[in-house]
Amino acid sequence: MKNSALVLIISVIGLLVATARAGNIAGQWRAEFDTQIGLQKYLFTFQIDGDKLTGKATVEVGDQKREVGFKEGKINGAAVSFVEMLNFQGNDIRIQYTGKMGTNEIDFTREVGDFAKENFKATRVLAALTNAPVEATTNAAAVPQEPRINQGRKVVLGPDDKPAFADPPGGFNVKRDGIPHGKREMIEYDSKTVGTTRRMQVYTPPGYTSDKKYPVLYLLHGIGGDETEWERFATPDVLLDNLIAEGKAVPMIIVMPNGRAQKNDRPEGNIYAAAPAFANFEHDLLDDVIPAIQSRYSTFTNRENRALAGLSMGGGQTLNFGLSHLDMFAWLGGFSSAPNTKSPVELLPDPLAVKEQLKLLWLSGGNKDGLLPISQGLHTYLKEKGVPHIWQVDGNGHDATHWRNSLYHFAQLIFR
Repeated sequence: MKNSALVLIISVIGLLVATARAGNIAGQWRAEFDTQIGLQKYLFTFQIDGDKLTGKATVEVGDQKREVGFKEGKINGAAVSFVEMLNFQGNDIRIQYTGKMGTNEIDFTREVGDFAKENFKATRVLAALTNAPVEATTNAAAVPQEPRINQGRKVVLGPDDKPAFADPPGGFNVKRDGIPHGKREMIEYDSKTVGTTRRMQVYTPPGYTSDKKYPVLYLLHGIGGDETEWERFATPDVLLDNLIAEGKAVPMIIVMPNGRAQKNDRPEGNIYAAAPAFANFEHDLLDDVIPAIQSRYSTFTNRENRALAGLSMGGGQTLNFGLSHLDMFAWLGGFSSAPNTKSPVELLPDPLAVKEQLKLLWLSGGNKDGLLPISQGLHTYLKEKGVPHIWQVDGNGHDATHWRNSLYHFAQLIFR
């Protein structure tokens, strides 16, 4: 037994020494990292031939799974690079990986075209130390992992990056008995922009009647979502019922459209390829969605009674569309806005007009969110130009908790 134990220890030491050598990437590596479409799980399998790298990966995103091969693989000492190609509806999306090897881990940067960028760590699967096949196990305990909050972009906090509001009280989004409830329904509308019939969810507040007019909040989803995403993340109907019952929010209509303005607007396949459709939604929103709501519901039609807000990709859309159409919106909310957000100079070519016309500009993000720098840059610019706004940085990541908390606060401020 002693000899067997010694042999095992020597073998393990030999394995660890081997894996520490620069460029010894052959084998399998696991990684998990947060992106705009949710948590992605990769199992990389690499082979090397001199300075050439080949390989593949099994990828899981939610309940979807795919296998991809790599091209243009190179290795030079501790440096490694390769490309993953995705094709979606005839569009080729190039994903570039560059990494640096350490002892049993690789620090990777992943660039999805010109659209998104993530930093993450891949950890070597030490198959010799387990009895389970590496292809079969997804047990996080079997492979050391960095905390997920450290797997996105590096976040550097400044003195302004702190909460403007406390976290909501417990139960703020739990359905309550004994209070009036509004109605949530799925409706269809004809989109001239897209050339098809599209869907959106609409919440009408408790006691809704055509005898009075209501303000409207247009609430936009993220890159991996659709017209049902806000309901999954935050149950806006329940949240607003509770706020209205407490007298904390003005009775309002909430519209949750699909921000992917193309005929196949489902979040399928490589959703990054739909980026042009997210930009095209500006026309669908202004020319089709808003007119459809105003023709079907009893709403005010002036800018003072129209708000626009969104999460992630929808936050970027909100800022892009809202700040360029101050004649349409007086209240804007960007919740952890994504890289589709235009630069501050593009968003505010006339800061004075924004100061004079906007009633509220809300910017928020979590201090564990790798996308926070996007909103930080806009906050800094707004501060320099003297444009009033709310800057809320809480303790969350790029996640549903931040988005529903932001909606809770934002809904109490608008239409006052």
